[in-house]
Amino acid sequence: MCADLRSSGQPLSETLLRELEDLAVSAARAAGRFIVQDRPRALGVLDTKSSVNDIVTVMDQQSEALLRRHLLDARPDDAILGEEDGASEGTSGITWVIDPIDGTVNYLYEIPAYCVSVAAVIGDAGTAGQWLPIAGAICNPLTTEIFHARAGGGAHVLEADDDTAIGVNTVDVLLQSLVATGFGYLPEVRARQGEVLAAILPEIRDIRRAGSAALDLCAVARGTVDAYYESGLNPWDLAAGWIIATEAGALVSGLNGQAPGQAAVVAAGPGIHGSLLSRLEALAPLR
Repeated sequence: MCADLRSSGQPLSETLLRELEDLAVSAARAAGRFIVQDRPRALGVLDTKSSVNDIVTVMDQQSEALLRRHLLDARPDDAILGEEDGASEGTSGITWVIDPIDGTVNYLYEIPAYCVSVAAVIGDAGTAGQWLPIAGAICNPLTTEIFHARAGGGAHVLEADDDTAIGVNTVDVLLQSLVATGFGYLPEVRARQGEVLAAILPEIRDIRRAGSAALDLCAVARGTVDAYYESGLNPWDLAAGWIIATEAGALVSGLNGQAPGQAAVVAAGPGIHGSLLSRLEALAPLR
């Protein structure tokens, strides 16, 4: 991945990559603290997105506003693509792709599986296959863990002052693999995803559904699951987790040679990525 990035023409010095990684960590930490400490007792649901079950909360919007201020105060020439407020223009060649609360339904129900995701990417972040993450951080505000990575720098999890390198599992038999996945919000999409899951389930150890794509990718990176697949992901669901999982040793792809994106994201250690990918390609489309 690093070679691909450096051949893109972007000035990706080690100094710049470290700066972007550190800024992603500080932004994710600040927003993570905010969504826990400032959560109102009566959490407001402002709107729905793709369906009546796909919600936007007051805190989503306020967290994104905080992230935008934090990032632009430090790097005013960068662009930002956020889940709630869309895209802003920049001149630096760097775009921040941000998810102010990944796992909003979990957040609404106070299920402890949500996070803040912040990534710096190059390329056209709005077009599948035309962008790559180069640094990112994901803050789990309830555990206070911050997963982070930069291109070529490995993946780490920061807990208090302890910054520990993480890596994927070495399992090489699909039947012995614990696999995470997620589901869309539209009924017809869920029905198809259920069919895919029914076909996959007899061929793996078990399935896990946490409700946060970003945390699922961190779980692959840390080895608390062996693999993850899902369809319907947007750049903000994917960007930071992609670089973290990749730097932890995972292969992260779409189907049939495509980049990760709406059609599919498949992340796993090298030992099982090929077998899981082949099985999912045989079942495509996944939604």
